[in-house]
Amino acid sequence: MTNFSELNISESTLRSLKRMGFEEATPIQEGTIKFGLEGKDIIGQAQTGTGKTAAFGIPLIEKIDTHNPNIQGLIIAPTRELAIQVSEELYKIGYDKRVKILSVYGGQDISRQIRALKNRPQIIVGTPGRIIDHINRHTLKLENVETLILDEADEMLNMGFIDDINAILEKVPAERQTLLFSATMPPAIRKIATTFMKNPEEVKIKSKEMTVENIEQFFVKAQEREKFDVLARLLNVHQPELAIIFGRTKRRVDELAQALTLRGYLAEGIHGDLSQAKRMSVLRQFKENKIDILVATDVAARGLDISGVTHVYNFDIPQDPESYVHRIGRTGRAGKSGLAITFVTPREMGYLRIVEETTKKRMTPLRPPTESEALVGQQQQAMETLIEIVQANDLGDYRILANQLLDDHDAVDIVAAAIKSLTKEPDDTPVTISEERPLPARRERSGGSRPGRDRGPRRDGGGRGGSRGGSRGSSSDRGGRREGGRRESGSGSGSGSSERRRPRRRDS
Repeated sequence: MTNFSELNISESTLRSLKRMGFEEATPIQEGTIKFGLEGKDIIGQAQTGTGKTAAFGIPLIEKIDTHNPNIQGLIIAPTRELAIQVSEELYKIGYDKRVKILSVYGGQDISRQIRALKNRPQIIVGTPGRIIDHINRHTLKLENVETLILDEADEMLNMGFIDDINAILEKVPAERQTLLFSATMPPAIRKIATTFMKNPEEVKIKSKEMTVENIEQFFVKAQEREKFDVLARLLNVHQPELAIIFGRTKRRVDELAQALTLRGYLAEGIHGDLSQAKRMSVLRQFKENKIDILVATDVAARGLDISGVTHVYNFDIPQDPESYVHRIGRTGRAGKSGLAITFVTPREMGYLRIVEETTKKRMTPLRPPTESEALVGQQQQAMETLIEIVQANDLGDYRILANQLLDDHDAVDIVAAAIKSLTKEPDDTPVTISEERPLPARRERSGGSRPGRDRGPRRDGGGRGGSRGGSRGSSSDRGGRREGGRRESGSGSGSGSSERRRPRRRDS
C-alpha cells in the first residue's frame, strides 16, 4: 500500500489525515487521488466501505481555494444519511485548511439551509431532490462549480433520481472535473459518463465474491437500544468457547467491553487508539483463554491470526460485504464449524441483502432468546460443571461433608442448591451503551434477489408508488427512505445448538 505522504498531498491535509488515523491509502484512494490531483475525470467502481469518501474528498479539498467564497465543489449523494456522513468526513479532511462545507437534504427546514448558504460554503453535499429545490429557488448558485462528484450513482438510479441528476448536471459549468462512483455500472450510469464526462480514467476495485461454507449465519433484527441485552442473552445461550464481537467505532468497543465486564463476562476490547503493548497484551490473553470475549473494530482485527474462535457477533453490521466476510472468517477455521450472528436495525436491512448477494448464502432470521431461555442455558452449564467435578473423582473429604448434609436434608434439595449456587442468574447491572447513527439507508440492488425469496413489501416514500421513473415533485427527497420489510421465519432457529461452554464470569 502507498502512504498518503507519497501522494503529493499538502501538509495541512496530511495533518488532518493523520489526526483521523489514516496512514496508508486503500486501492480506490490511491488510484483516485492520483488522477484527481491531475484534474482528470474519474469513474470509480467500488463498494461502500472501501474508502470512497476520502478517495474523492482528498483531491477535492486540495483543489478548493479558501480565499474564493463561491461554491467550488458539489457532491450528490442518494440519501440524507450518506450526505451527512460524507460532509462530516470532508469536514475532518479539510479541517486544517479551514474549508467551509454544508450539507443540504430533505427533512431539514429549508429556510435554515437558505440562511446557511448565505455564509458562502465552498463545498455543498446534498441529495438530488433538495439540490433541485434550491436551484429552483435560486438559493444555490452553481456557476462557479469546478468539481462535481456523484456518489453511489447506481443507488440514485435505483431510487428514481436519474432525471434530477441530469437536471443538476445541466446547471453546472461544462468546464469542470467530474468524478462518478458506483458499485455497479448499468447502462443508464454509463450514459451519464458518456454524456457528461471527458475521457474519464477508470479506477475499479473488484468486489470479492467469497463463500463461507462451514459457518452458520444468522441475523437478529433489533432496535439499537435493545441490542446489548439481546447480546447478553445470546452469550448465555450459545456458551461460546471464544467469541469476537465487532463494533463499528472505538467508542462502541470501549463501551461494550466495559458493559460486558460489569455484567461479569471476561471481556477486553482492542482498537486503534490502544498502545501496541496493550493490544498485544489483550490478544495474548485471548489466545491463552484468559478472556473469553474479544471486542474489536475492523481496523484492529486486521491481520489477527487467532484460532479456536467459535462465535462471531456483529454488534454493528459492517458497511461493505468484504468486511463482513473478513469478520466472520475468524471462526469456522481448520475444518471446524462456526457461528456468526449479525445485529441489524430495521433501517439497515439493505446492507444485509447486499452481504447475502456477495456471500451467495442467505442468513437465517433468529428470534432473540428470552430471559428464561437464557437462564436455562446457565442452569445447563451449572449441571455440566457438577458432572465434570463428579467425573474427576477428586472429592476426598467432601464426601464426608455430603453425608452430613444428607442426614438432615433431601438429596434432591441438596443437588438443586448446588446447581443454583453455580448458576449465574440474569444480571441487570446498569450499563451505558451510546446509540450509534444507523448506516446510510440502502435499497437492494435491482435484480439482486434470488428465486423464491420473500423480499417483503417495497416501501417507497415521496408518493411515488414504487415506480423508478415518472413525475415527482421537485421538493421530494428520498433521504430517509426505509428498507423493504423482511419477515422473520421460525422462532429461535439456531438459538443455541452449540455444545460449547458459556463465557466465564468474573467472580464478584
